[in-house]
Amino acid sequence: MLKYKLAEYNGFNAAIEAITAQDINFATGDDAKQNSELSSSKGSYTELSQAYLNYKNGALNLRAGRQVVDTPLANSDDIRMIPNTFEAYIATYTTQEITLKGGLLSKWQGVDTGLDPDRHWSETGDDGTYFGGISYSTKFLDTRLWYYDISEDTNANSATGNVANSSIYADISLHLSISADYALHANVQYINQNESDNSAIDSSIYGVMAEFVMFEDFAITAAYNKSEKQTGKGSFSGFGGGTLYTNMDSMIIDAITLDRDAQAIVAGITYRVGDFGFLYACGNFDGDADSLGVKEHIIEQNLGFEYTPNENLTIAAIYVKNDDKENTQSNGGDWENIRALISYSF
Repeated sequence: MLKYKLAEYNGFNAAIEAITAQDINFATGDDAKQNSELSSSKGSYTELSQAYLNYKNGALNLRAGRQVVDTPLANSDDIRMIPNTFEAYIATYTTQEITLKGGLLSKWQGVDTGLDPDRHWSETGDDGTYFGGISYSTKFLDTRLWYYDISEDTNANSATGNVANSSIYADISLHLSISADYALHANVQYINQNESDNSAIDSSIYGVMAEFVMFEDFAITAAYNKSEKQTGKGSFSGFGGGTLYTNMDSMIIDAITLDRDAQAIVAGITYRVGDFGFLYACGNFDGDADSLGVKEHIIEQNLGFEYTPNENLTIAAIYVKNDDKENTQSNGGDWENIRALISYSF
């Protein structure tokens, strides 16, 4: 990944970024043994991932073109080699405590679009996705309210299929300082999606999460999400990894919400010693019987390690294990994934 950004002149600046991923031939299997999530099914992926014009005037920022977007239902989701970026037109107004953001997402590319070698960019609907959000932040409180209008997608090669709906997302986070060494974070979230254009996306999901932090080095987290059944309908976490508290490296509750009540519980710990960081999380994703009597039950475990000797260098690894207790293959069945990463920025 290589990005070049111009200095600001009279409020204007621009940037361009290219990304590429190439399979190493001797270390890569053929056909079904090749991992298309890393560099496409052809073993290579090269794209102009960012190319935007930016204008800033005081608290107002306008950006048009290919860019990184991080909102609740559209985000970069950089868990593989190629993060998501968007062709978008976005206005942002920021004060000390309040941020207003809105615009249009027209296309996107990245790992969540499938890295199709013949179609790098996928539409976010025939007429795109309009969105707007407001955030309010203080030392003790963070709260957000977002609205998305996702249009019908009639393109047979769409990365998501037709997920047309109107979505409202809200969350509140409270930050409580117990003492100089202990802190507690309490969070609640809610998403409501109303179907449009026969998309079968219609859902109501709520979530809670609590995190206890000690000496800024050790944290324990517990999260819960519940999706209420809508007959024949499912949920859509957005263009990217989504924002639900129980989302893990691979598994998200979206995979089991269709035509059933579903719930997820995730607990984890993180610990940092000097330049070293460790993570362990375990998630239990459980779906009641749908109209055909089919249940879902998937357990995912994540074990992570990170070494950051300075701000430019990161060495990391993660082990992911999925156990499908119902053998219904909703998330690929039983499998294991080990990934290692060395990242250097300059």
